[in-house]
Amino acid sequence: MILFPAIDLKGGACVRLVRGEMASATTFNTDPAAQACAFAALGFQWLHVVDLDGAFAGRSVNGEAVRAIRAAVDLKIELGGGIRDRAAIDYWLGLGIDRVVLGTAALRDPELVRRAAGDYPGRIVVGIDARDGRVAVEGWAETSELAAVDLARRFADAGVAAIVYTDIARDGALTGVDAGAVAAFARDAALPVIASGGVAGLADLAALKAHAADGIAGVICGRALYDGRIDAAAALRLLAE
Repeated sequence: MILFPAIDLKGGACVRLVRGEMASATTFNTDPAAQACAFAALGFQWLHVVDLDGAFAGRSVNGEAVRAIRAAVDLKIELGGGIRDRAAIDYWLGLGIDRVVLGTAALRDPELVRRAAGDYPGRIVVGIDARDGRVAVEGWAETSELAAVDLARRFADAGVAAIVYTDIARDGALTGVDAGAVAAFARDAALPVIASGGVAGLADLAALKAHAADGIAGVICGRALYDGRIDAAAALRLLAE
């Protein structure tokens, strides 16, 4: 199971939000490239990068920071936030970003996702952010009527690499994960799932790992890594066992 440290970008800095509220932002590092290097030094193999401003704007806003991260480390990078058209997909993958996460586009333009997944095997990820089981889009500012699992099923045969499944109610809140619910989602989706939201300690990672056979392929960790609640070396050992 892959552990993805999160770099969420707002105003060019690394921040963490609570339940997606931009007003709740806590800045942890004003140099995203330096933060990426720190994660590399800790032994991580992937980064999960999100352009938070871009998610609201519908276009890249923190592109300079993303390019600096890409230039600074050899880690694999998964990027989301404001990637809504083919030009943006082509640009970031062409720049050397390993995978792009399509969230709002998955709901608004599913054919875009399907075409991209066909053209870029293994490099397109669907981001599904759920509030009370329903899909939230536009930087979580809008909640649709579509059930999260129903959106996932639309891409079961599309060739996407994975689904990043975020429980908005838990995101950034350090309340712990609902591993059983994530596992049920993964079984229903029939796609590899990367869990996001609520990780507060090693016990959460262990709980998710126990459901690897259900399709949980990775977990994103943010605030708990930044504030020291989770020791990176211990976490990586746990998931590698």
